Amino acid sequence: MSEPRSVKFLSPEEIATRNIGDAVFIRHAETGQIFRDRELRLRQLAAGHAMRDYLIFMADVAAAQHTLLQKPRDVELPELGFFQEAQSLGEPPLTPDRWKLSTQWVQDLQALLQDLIPRLQVGPTLNVLVSLRDASPDHLQLQAERLLQGIMLGLDLGTAPLIGAALQVYWVRLIQQSVKTYGETIFGFVDNPTHCPCCGSRPVASVVRVGAVETGTRYLHCSLCQTQWHMVRIKCSHCESTKGVAYQSLKPLEPNSGSQTAVPEGAVQAETCDECGHYLKIVNMTKDLYVDPVADDLASLTLDLLVSETGKERYGVNFMLLFGAPEEEPTKA
Repeated sequence: MSEPRSVKFLSPEEIATRNIGDAVFIRHAETGQIFRDRELRLRQLAAGHAMRDYLIFMADVAAAQHTLLQKPRDVELPELGFFQEAQSLGEPPLTPDRWKLSTQWVQDLQALLQDLIPRLQVGPTLNVLVSLRDASPDHLQLQAERLLQGIMLGLDLGTAPLIGAALQVYWVRLIQQSVKTYGETIFGFVDNPTHCPCCGSRPVASVVRVGAVETGTRYLHCSLCQTQWHMVRIKCSHCESTKGVAYQSLKPLEPNSGSQTAVPEGAVQAETCDECGHYLKIVNMTKDLYVDPVADDLASLTLDLLVSETGKERYGVNFMLLFGAPEEEPTKA
């Protein structure tokens, strides 16, 4: 069993204004590593976990994402002027609103399903994947648009993680090929630092990194294109306040009890803000080198439940496990 634990920090304003120094502002996803590392982390976290079966399934999904991303596939790109216009407006260029969703992502979805379906035994999960495989292009496009825009009305929560996984692969490719074609400078600072500077999506969590010039540096991790962008620590990732920021973590009540002890205490925390009433998970590589923002967010659902009981609202988005229930679509007359 676990209980929430508060962690206090001194002088948050001083920490929040520290210079980024030589650390880069944007870290694009490493296509040969991002989903492979996530798969391994999910399998590690699944051992003895109450959500073991789901974590193992999502590890299979991450493995399929990795395999798919290693296969060369060109995607349609905007013209250079498209990126330059976004820069002049201080906006992320490849937001779902600005860059119309191409049907090319459906190829990634079908490839993922082709990989996953043979692994499954007869049962509800297999039925969901088969129904998704056989769905019409119009249905798939509508579900993807709802997911990208955060519209719960009519969204199928059963198929959303698979659609989200395919969209992640598509957007990682889109970012990668855009940088390769036009250079790193097409992405940079935007007016809203709480959203991804590449695709405009919300973060799933933030990560405190380690490295020669990055140790202790915090990056937000995009829920869609897997880009990481710098944001100073002890600063709310929703309202950017440095006041009323606190940290909640799970502390095992008994030593060596349960799977939560596999993750060092403090490696996964909820950064809460009293000013706006929101929170975002933060995973710390200095506590556990192998933390992954998506995997560790999934495996720490208990922390979400405990923090939500205090009235705080989750800011992060994880396509692999959406919170809340979809509303009913209006009945047609």
